[in-house]
Amino acid sequence: MKKFLSMMVCAALLIAVTFVSCGDKDPVEEPPVTEDNLSGSIVDAKTLDASITYTITGPVIVEDGGVLNIPAGTQIRAKRGFSNYILVLQGGKINVNGTAAAPVVMTADTENALQGHWGGLIINGKAPLSGGSVGSTEINSAYNYGGNAAGDNSGVITYLVLAYTGARSSADVEHNGLTLNGVGSGTKIENVYIPDGADDGIEFFGGSVNVKNLLVVNPDDDMFDFTQGYNGTLENAYGVWEAGFVSSEADPRGIEADGNHDGNFPEHTGQSDFTVRNMTINLRLAAVTMGDADKPKRMQDVIKIRRGAKANVVNAVVKGTGTVEDLVDLSDSKGAAATGTAISITNSLTNAPQRLKYPTDASGITIETGNTGCPADIFAWTKYELQ
Repeated sequence: MKKFLSMMVCAALLIAVTFVSCGDKDPVEEPPVTEDNLSGSIVDAKTLDASITYTITGPVIVEDGGVLNIPAGTQIRAKRGFSNYILVLQGGKINVNGTAAAPVVMTADTENALQGHWGGLIINGKAPLSGGSVGSTEINSAYNYGGNAAGDNSGVITYLVLAYTGARSSADVEHNGLTLNGVGSGTKIENVYIPDGADDGIEFFGGSVNVKNLLVVNPDDDMFDFTQGYNGTLENAYGVWEAGFVSSEADPRGIEADGNHDGNFPEHTGQSDFTVRNMTINLRLAAVTMGDADKPKRMQDVIKIRRGAKANVVNAVVKGTGTVEDLVDLSDSKGAAATGTAISITNSLTNAPQRLKYPTDASGITIETGNTGCPADIFAWTKYELQ
C-alpha cells in the first residue's frame, strides 16, 4: 500500500492553483476555467457545460464552500502528468450527475494513453480515521482529511468513468483511480467504472462512505483497497484483469485491507471494520507457474486482510484462467486480520491453488460452491463486455 500523492513545492502549486496560499504569501489568481484550461480553485458554485469538452491542465481544487457540478454527458480530458487531477477539499462538494445513457467521462487527452496518464479524482472528507487522527495529503500539508463527522457529505457521484489514472511522481508515490480520504456516509457514490489505471482502482483512507456498483478493469496494483479505519460498505464490486495483462507491482491483489495506515499504528482504536458484498474477481490471464519470472502475470492474493482490519466479505467469487498465489491471506508481519473477520468465497479458477494463509484461526473463512458474486448486467451502461 503506497502513499498516493507527492509533496510539491509551493511555487509549483501557485502556478496551477487559484486562490491557494502557500506559507505567508498572498493568494495568486489564475485565469478562469475555460474549455482549454480546466484548472485552478473553485471557491463557489461552478457548473460545467455538457456541450464542451474540457481539458485538465493542472490541479483542479474544489475549496471549502466550493461546489463543482458536472452534468450528464460531460467529457473531461486530462493532460499527461502527476499534477493533473481533481481534488475536493474538506467542506467542498462535487456533484457528478451522470446517467446510464449519458455518463460523465474523465479520461486522457490522447487516444494512445497508457496507465498512469493523469491523477484521477481525490476527495477529502471529515469522517473519522483510525485513532481519531487527522491525515493530510502530500500535495499540500494544509489539505487535511478526517475528523468526527461520520455523516459528512462531499457530494454525489453517479455514472462516472475514470480512465488512465494513477500518475506517479516517483516509484513509491502515485495517485489511484478514485481516492476517498475520510469521506463520510452522507456522500453518494454509485455506478463508477475505472479502467486501465496505475496503482489501485479505488482506495478508502478511513471514512464511512458507502460505494455501490463499481467496475475496475486492469488496475496495476490492487482492485479494492481499504485502510486507516474505513468502516463502510462496498456493494457490487467487479474486478477484471484482461488476457495479456502484466502488473508492474510486487503484490497486486483483489482486496487489500489494513486496519490502520500502513500497519504502523496497531494501538489505534477504530481500526478498519467494513463489508464487501457481492464481489467478482475475473482473471482472464493465461495460467502461469509460481516461479519468479511469472510473478508479474499472476495475482498475489484474491483477498488479503491484515494489520488489525476486520472484514465481512459476503458472496465473493473468483473465476477465470489466471493464477493466484493465495486465495485468502489473513497474515502479515505487522499484524494479522482482526478476530471476527468473515469471508465467503467461491473459487472457480481453473488453474490456481486454493492455498489459505492465516495465523491460527480460519473459522471465519468459508469456501462455498454456489456464490454468485457481483451481477454483471448492472454495468451495461459502460459498454464493457463482461464474461
